[in-house]
Parts: sequence; structure tokens; C-alpha cells
Amino acid sequence: MTAPTAPTGRRTLIVEADGGSRGNPGPAAFGALVRDPASHAVLAEAADEIGTATNNVAEYRGLIAGLQLAREVDPEASVEVRMDSKLVIEQMAGRWRIKHADMRQLAMEARRLVPAHVTWTHVPRERNSAADALLNRVLDGGEPIWTVLGGDATTTAVAPPDHGGQPTVVPQPAPGDRSSVPETGWGETSSPPTTLILVRHGETSRSLAKRFSGSGGEDVPLTDRGRQQAEDVAAALVGRGVDALVTSPLRRTRETAGVIAGALGISATVEDGLAETAFGEWDGLTFSEVRARWPAALEDWLASTTVAPPGGESFDSVNLRVRAALERLVSSYAGRTIAVVTHVTPIKLLVCLALNVPLRAVFRMELPPGSRSEVRWYADGMASLRSYGVVDSAPS
Repeated sequence: MTAPTAPTGRRTLIVEADGGSRGNPGPAAFGALVRDPASHAVLAEAADEIGTATNNVAEYRGLIAGLQLAREVDPEASVEVRMDSKLVIEQMAGRWRIKHADMRQLAMEARRLVPAHVTWTHVPRERNSAADALLNRVLDGGEPIWTVLGGDATTTAVAPPDHGGQPTVVPQPAPGDRSSVPETGWGETSSPPTTLILVRHGETSRSLAKRFSGSGGEDVPLTDRGRQQAEDVAAALVGRGVDALVTSPLRRTRETAGVIAGALGISATVEDGLAETAFGEWDGLTFSEVRARWPAALEDWLASTTVAPPGGESFDSVNLRVRAALERLVSSYAGRTIAVVTHVTPIKLLVCLALNVPLRAVFRMELPPGSRSEVRWYADGMASLRSYGVVDSAPS
């Protein structure tokens, strides 16, 4: 079989993943690796024990590790996933229902790592021997492995050119067009979704002047208008059945959350992972000021989510902590409604995760202060964007 065709200009990587348990359940481990489809060079590999687990859980852990490795090698690449677990392949392709709660949580974690274009390929067990060897090595007492060689790998482990599997191509569509992908979250479900009402904090002097305002810079308060926006959001949330209130640790979000907490009669919990991007040396400056002083760095930043401002964070790095915060919220408040007070970047990243679109889409979204967006996260890993950027206050 020839290597899968990626969209024009996009690299393709092959993920081989496996998991196994000696006892089912019993001592379990996973193994995963990433190959270049043309040379078959191994670009990254991972293996580790996961304690006592079933074969199915271990296989999903292998898939998650393989997708994480692929992101580390090239976050913009398309991926072909090859596994001998027909269960995992069919469930991730959306044709088989995920009944077990543990499996739904693992599938949700895997879906958030799936790139914009993915191919799911079931292969015979003998064609997945490299990943199987990795997991058995650690089960036999070997050290855990997490190695990323990247695109310049020189060590080549050649796989058979014809892996004998039947691929299922599931391209991830553009926002608004979900017709080609099975939306299992919108079908029958045994549990209610977890609803996140994402609130951008009210106006500050920095947002009014359109200045970069992130973590690590001046912790600015709300303006009078920003406080009014918070009161308008709070009024809109009364009667919505909000079960919990979570906020970023920065002052502007805590002030906004405080107004909402008073209206709803609940307390706010701080989640550090929801803090705004650290913009480093750009903090407090306008876009024009940054362009005048760092023209090349700004162009690089606008061209790739892997690039960080001087002394700051890249959007890829922020996405990792935002995704981890999301996992904690969905786990802690499963099936309930949470008001989440945070910032423009974390909200945009959560929307990208919900829509399964590339992170660079953040550069094409606008989100006003004091606005609400709503995302529902389903137990099978799917999500639906219910609203975006709703403003409850009157325009200025």
C-alpha cells in the first residue's frame, strides 16, 4: 500500500500503537511509535507501564501516546493510525458505539489529539509487531521510553511496504460542515453532556486600548464598563442551572467571577490552567508597537502557533495546559453545567478543540469582552459549539 495522501503542503506521519495486559485485567503497558511513510524511519517512540488494566484500556493508552508523539514531531501533520485493535479503530472512526465509561473518557482524550486529517487503519497483529515489542519490553522490566527524534531521524526501522490493512479515511471538515464525520455525540447517549459556558472577562484598560495583556504582566482590573458587563453576564446566567463557577487566577477574571458568584449564590474555584497566554516582552504594547520593534518575530508568531513572543508562551504551549484544565473540568463536573470565566485565548483554543480545527484558527476569531460562548462535551469524546461571542450588554 502506498503512503496516504495528505492535503497539499501538509506532511503525513504514520502512528503505530498497541497495548497489552497480562491477565486482562493485569499488569499492562502500551507501546507507540511514529514513522515517516516514505523512508519508514522511526521519528519517535514511547512505551510505559500503566498498572493493572484491561487490554482495551492499554490499547487506548497506546493510541493516545502515539497521537501525542505525532504532535511533538509535527503538530501540523496529517496522521495515519495503524492498530491491530479493531475495537479502537472502529470506535475512533465513529462506526461503533462506545459503551464503557472508562473507554469513553479515553476516547475523549484521544479525539482532542486527533489532527485535522486522519486515517484509521486496522492491521493484522503481525503487522503491528514494532509497537507490540515496545510494550512487552517494559512489561519484561525495561525502562519507560519517550523519545522524539523528529524529522531528521537517521535511524531507520523498515516496515513491510504493504501492511495488509484496510484504511478508513476520516477527514475532519471545516467549521460548520460536519456532514462527513459520524457525530456520535449528537446521537443516542447514556449520559448528559458536560456544558461549559465560557465567559470572557469584562473590559479592562488594556482591552479597550487593544494592548497585549497576558499572564506575567500588569494584572489590570476591570473598568467601570467592564464591571457592568460582568453584571449583565451574571443576570443572563441566572436560571441557567449553573452548577459550578471556575475562574482564571488573574484579577480581571476573578473580579468578573465575583460578580457572577454573587448573582448565582455560589463560590468560584480558581483553575490556573485557564490563565491567559504570557506575551512576554510584548505585554502592554499595541500590535503596531510590536510590529515596529519586532517585525520578524511578529510575522513568525502570526505564521505558526508553535512560535512564542520573546519571553512568552506559544499558543501550542497554552493549548496543552488549557486541554489539561478541560480534562479536569469534564472529569470533576461530568454531566453538569459550569460557568468558566477566562480569557480570549483559552476560549478560542477550547472552541478549536470542540470543532477539531487547527489551532491557527485562533487568528481568525474575534471575541469581545464580557461575552459568552457555550460548548457541550459528550461522554463519547465529541463536542458541539452551541454559541460563540454572545454579548448581553448594550453596545458602547
